[in-house]
Amino acid sequence: MTVRRDDKEPARYRPDLVIGRDELFADARVQLARGGSVLLHGPAGIGKSTVLRALAAENAAAASRVLRCSATESESHLPFLALADLFGLVLDEVAPRLPAAQRTALESALTGRGESTLQRDGLALRLAVLSTLRALSAEGPVLVVADDLQWLDPASAELLGFAARRLGDSPVRVLCAVRTEGEEYDRHLRACPPDTLAVRLGPFSRTQVSALLDHRGYTSLSRSTVRDIHRTSGGNPLFALELGRALAESPARPRPGEPLPVPTSLRALVLSRLEMLSDEARRTLLVASAGARPTLALLHAAGRDNAEAETAQAASLGLLITDPEDPALRFTHPLISAALYAEAPARERRAAHTALSTAASDPIERARHLALAATGPDPEVAARLAEAAAMARDRGAPSVAASLGLLAARHTPADGTPAPDERRLQAAEDAITAGEVDLARDIAREVLTRATAPAERVRAWMVVIEAAGQALGEVDAVFPQVLADAGDDPRLLALVHYQLAWREVVVNGDFAKSRQEAAHAAELAARGGDRRTELMALAFQSSTETLMGHPDAPATIRRALQEPQDPDVASHHNGAAMARFRWLLMSDQLPEARTAITALLREARRRGMVESEVHFSRLLADTELRFGHCGRALDLAGESLRLARDSGIGESASAMLASVAEASGGDVDRALALARESADHAEVDGDQLYLSLALAALGYAQLVSGDAQAAVRSLRRVRELEQGMGIIDPARGRWQGDLAEALVRIGEPGEAQELINVTRVHALRLNRASVLAVLDRAEALVRAARGEHQPAIAQLTSAQERLAKLGYGLEEARAAFARARLRSRGPGPAGYDEAARLFRRCRALPWLRQVDEAVAAGPAEAEPVPAATPAALDGLASMERQVAALVMEGATNREIAGRLFISVKTVEATLTRVYRKLGIRSRVDIVRLAAPRVTTGAVAPCREGLPRAPSSAGPAGNGPVRARRPRVFPVRLP
Repeated sequence: MTVRRDDKEPARYRPDLVIGRDELFADARVQLARGGSVLLHGPAGIGKSTVLRALAAENAAAASRVLRCSATESESHLPFLALADLFGLVLDEVAPRLPAAQRTALESALTGRGESTLQRDGLALRLAVLSTLRALSAEGPVLVVADDLQWLDPASAELLGFAARRLGDSPVRVLCAVRTEGEEYDRHLRACPPDTLAVRLGPFSRTQVSALLDHRGYTSLSRSTVRDIHRTSGGNPLFALELGRALAESPARPRPGEPLPVPTSLRALVLSRLEMLSDEARRTLLVASAGARPTLALLHAAGRDNAEAETAQAASLGLLITDPEDPALRFTHPLISAALYAEAPARERRAAHTALSTAASDPIERARHLALAATGPDPEVAARLAEAAAMARDRGAPSVAASLGLLAARHTPADGTPAPDERRLQAAEDAITAGEVDLARDIAREVLTRATAPAERVRAWMVVIEAAGQALGEVDAVFPQVLADAGDDPRLLALVHYQLAWREVVVNGDFAKSRQEAAHAAELAARGGDRRTELMALAFQSSTETLMGHPDAPATIRRALQEPQDPDVASHHNGAAMARFRWLLMSDQLPEARTAITALLREARRRGMVESEVHFSRLLADTELRFGHCGRALDLAGESLRLARDSGIGESASAMLASVAEASGGDVDRALALARESADHAEVDGDQLYLSLALAALGYAQLVSGDAQAAVRSLRRVRELEQGMGIIDPARGRWQGDLAEALVRIGEPGEAQELINVTRVHALRLNRASVLAVLDRAEALVRAARGEHQPAIAQLTSAQERLAKLGYGLEEARAAFARARLRSRGPGPAGYDEAARLFRRCRALPWLRQVDEAVAAGPAEAEPVPAATPAALDGLASMERQVAALVMEGATNREIAGRLFISVKTVEATLTRVYRKLGIRSRVDIVRLAAPRVTTGAVAPCREGLPRAPSSAGPAGNGPVRARRPRVFPVRLP
């Protein structure tokens, strides 16, 4: 009887549901695709079976047969069991094709009839397994899938190994997984073909653990809890899921500073070894588990006199790792420490903390143990914890400060001074600094349920608003309540109006009103003596003025930098130093900007300011990109993105910059994916300001990828967004040159020239030298499209020289590349060597590939003259002739729409019909047709540095056309 197995896996094993294994999947896919075999190995619970099933499901369709076995420890003593799983259903089909001796031996082994053994029938069995695999593979590729290879019975393992080593070119692939707990996996390769790729599965990152928990539905866990789960699980997916399930189902959460409770399902994994310890050794390990960094000296100070012998016993059982070169004692897995602590009675835990409260050398650690040893309110304990929290804050450990602050509040009597809620609010503010926004928001909401004092309520509301991050629209409704709570107190009103300044940008998109609110907040703070809020308001005012192109921006920055300064504001990502950096960057002072942002990043890291570190890493990457240091920018952008994803802060901004870095020096496909991710984040948050930056990054990546049409769509939307918000400084997003270049590529040089002219007005007024040089580079492309090659080359040469002088390495290389392309249309060598050298210096790999493609393509041909004749215009419909005539005059689509009283979309649709009827491709071809019919050509491109006078239908030189303002949502200025 012929039996073919249906080996299609259920949908739940699709590879896209395997989290955090992208690189591993890529390597395994390549190996399997070329006919090789794969061995997955790693510790228990690391996800080997999940990955195995996903890879098997993915490769099953390409195999004519999939043979499976999954061994268990309890059955590993049964000979030939794995062999029976693999061949039991195909025995009847294959047996007739085997020699008699082999068939008899194999049937005896698989069916249990007879007394087949390796000793008696060894050669026949070995050859039978080899012959069976060859017979099956003669009909098509065979995939052997074996899970838990460590439990394979020895007989089956020996037979499979014999066959695997002799399969040769037979299309048999082996996909297997084996548990390795610190032991070598090499011995398991004996059961696999010689070319098997061994792939180790490592622990998950915190971001991957978070994604796994979300995927399984544990979405209610805060980020701080996820952080603890990651630490306790050691990144093991199975352990993380069990911890997450237990916490999600438990109504009570662990006290601050305590390890996570370990569910029974995981305790069983380690308690068997703990039970082998003596009682005294177990108590010693309990003290070690309660300590932050246990050493033998600490254990002795805590009263564990026989610590050496007891820790040696634990090490012999695989519970501890000791190193003569390192005095610290480490548990072999964090779960062992957590399970030991969770299993201990409460009184023993308190005794361990009491001993450590005097034994620990660090005052912060002593205070923590004192709190965990105490029960109930205790003013002295609370005071020591508050002092320790302040010390942790000064050391740059705001997360520790938040934890200690919550413990201080817990031990503060209800009538204590300061009050418990005041200490909770300080802990919430520390949590904001540490990037633990979920914890901060929960604390503030709890305080608001009972607080009556205006100062406490406003302070709590500020935490709620800050915790909203980019999604300020979600808390827009709280502002009336905050104003009511603030009353007429200038200090409290200053806090509220500072946030209202953000609200005007976020909710209304009104920069002018936002600037007024920020100035009002600064005045109120000065009147109330709140220097910190005054400085933050001035910094924000200067940022809005910078983006508006307001002439007062430099003066406001100087006011924000005046003494006395507040150290928290000085290193804050919305502080005055940040405003100064932005001004330096937009003013082309790259060396000074890099020095400023490097100092800010260093200080943010020292102070543990996570949100500021996310933004400063990103902005340093942006600065390096402008220098043309693409490799360095890639590293910094990746670091910012990892931290943003880990903390849930600034993900849109970090993904945006990572996209630009990838498009400049990495992988363009990844750049496109990151830009779309950034745009999706911004859309979800309702963050129009970062949405414009994300779309600018997407447009740039699309331009680099060669999709000019898509780039135009993305960048036109950026233009609409920024016009609606009143952002006119072209140095902010620097997308105008990319849009102009993309427009030229799709045959819209008229629109490109209009964009250049309008942008140049603002760039000249604001003295944006690099923007002017980039605009000249784009204008040269417009000239080239109109056939003015020599003036275009001269303009590109000038632009390249100015960009080099300003230090914009990548932009300089792009100008050299554009110049080489234009030269390739004339006689003589193309001369791509300079562009290639400059791109190599920048490590701009995507651009280097474009140079290689241009060299391989050879000299470019001149644009062909359109086949249509002037007389063909007479065959157009009335509206089509009017539109074509206006194009001949050099009018843009917007100008045509205004003069004919139709929409821009109607103009675009009409032009598409004109192109089709005339057999041409662009507006340039229409202009060429006009030469015999009209005496005036298209509007001539402007001279270097001199803008064309704007038409009555176009944007005026003193600002963009103000369209209906789109609704704008949460944002923090980039």
